[in-house]
Amino acid sequence: MRIQFKILRQAPGQDPNLQTYELDVDPSTTILECLNRIKWEQDGTLAFRKNCRNTICGSCSMRINGRSALACKENVASELALFSRFSTTANGATIPTITIAPMGNMPVIRDLVVDMQSFWDNLKAVDPYVSTAARHIPEREFLQTPEERARLNQTGNCILCGACYSECNAREVNSQFVGPHALAKAYRMVADTRDDRTEARLEQYNHSTDGVWGCTRCYYCNAVCPMEVAPLEQISKIKGEILARKDAQASRSIRHRKTLINLVLQGGWIDERLFGLQVVGNSFRDLSGLISLVPLGVRMLARRKFPGKFEASEGTAQVRSLIASVRQLEASGQPLEAVSETAEPIGG
Repeated sequence: MRIQFKILRQAPGQDPNLQTYELDVDPSTTILECLNRIKWEQDGTLAFRKNCRNTICGSCSMRINGRSALACKENVASELALFSRFSTTANGATIPTITIAPMGNMPVIRDLVVDMQSFWDNLKAVDPYVSTAARHIPEREFLQTPEERARLNQTGNCILCGACYSECNAREVNSQFVGPHALAKAYRMVADTRDDRTEARLEQYNHSTDGVWGCTRCYYCNAVCPMEVAPLEQISKIKGEILARKDAQASRSIRHRKTLINLVLQGGWIDERLFGLQVVGNSFRDLSGLISLVPLGVRMLARRKFPGKFEASEGTAQVRSLIASVRQLEASGQPLEAVSETAEPIGG
């Protein structure tokens, strides 16, 4: 079948531009093989990274039809099934089109090759290696049970392709945020029973919006990860470890989470009148926080958007049951999938 490829190209010191190529390919052909053919048969100046061609090294990560993916994993048929895009050729015929661009959140070196220095620097910043400095036991290895080792499997699957980093909304607006790849590796260190720096690590990852609290929970990192590492889940696990160790006065980020849960427990959903006062105003302890709420409150009153009263949701009892079940499962170490079996039914 005939396919049109629109590739966003950029030479050093020049503006990016879309260049179009056409190929006759089999639907099962990978995007990487298509790029190889374009380079070998049509344009030898096209620049992109590749290595293993087998979803192992992560080198060929790029944006394919608007989302970051591995070019060696995606094929023409899967792309056309997901995105039915067509262009009109010079003779008026329509042709399926696949658009390819470099990864985001990193400067372009040339064409589809990006500078990943910030990616590596942020990974290094979380100290992604096991520390056993305080355990001097040279006569034997640091043994783990199969269950302890299994906790590391998911994060251990990360191939550092950069797809999650490329699509991270938090990184796009906050250059200090370390990124989902780094925090997924960070949880591996927290979960590793051989590591002796758990408390210090949690303090480090709790730091302002550079760490876990900078995540906007957009879920895009989970959606684009080719290895099902689910970075957002690992970030949430770190947050859980921090929340278990801190009270609401530790920081606004922690107070935000604890207040949200407490208000939902009370009424099934959030009482917006109390949320700002308790989180930003710290229950009238933070004068500057209270003052910062005044402009918003005035605008809401002027536009008749300020809620005059709060009505609890009809499913408040079920919400409380769900939260209680999750807490019970977390305490027992059982998988959270079991919550549906322990929660009370609606109206129960």
